[in-house]
Amino acid sequence: MENSNLLLIYLGILLALLSVAAFFVVRQVIKTRRIESTLGRLQSRLTKEKGTAQEYYELGSLLLDKKLYTQAALYLQQAIKQLGDDEAENAAVVYNALGYSYFAQDQYDLAIRNYKEALKISPEYVTALNNLGHSYERKQLTTQALEMYKTALALEPKNSTARRRFDSLKKRVAPAEKS
Repeated sequence: MENSNLLLIYLGILLALLSVAAFFVVRQVIKTRRIESTLGRLQSRLTKEKGTAQEYYELGSLLLDKKLYTQAALYLQQAIKQLGDDEAENAAVVYNALGYSYFAQDQYDLAIRNYKEALKISPEYVTALNNLGHSYERKQLTTQALEMYKTALALEPKNSTARRRFDSLKKRVAPAEKS
């Protein structure tokens, strides 16, 4: 009797765990299908006709998520071309995304150029500051990287990315200065 109750409890727990796992799997499948549907729709539309800056940006962002950086860069460049004069704030986001696509391809000079464009438009854009700092790090331009992280921290003191990267770089620089 006691063993059968214990077995029922274990089966109940197993059923609950399987239900939770099934929920997350179904949710992920739905999310993936929605993304793939949007991706297909946008690619089809934009190969046939000219789109809006928003559409090019959305497609570029989806391609970034899929790690298709070269294709993403092409659509993000189109988004920049389509931006109107009244969309300056959006331009900073697009330049940042374009910079990221180049960074992911190890094209740091192009990444830096685009992050700087984003910062010309929006000087307090902390994500672009972090990204620019990271690009400088990859080019081993430590002084410039530290300056970017320092600026990001001045604007957003609780920025964990800037704090972590700044502290890490400072530790690497300090022993070198003592030598």
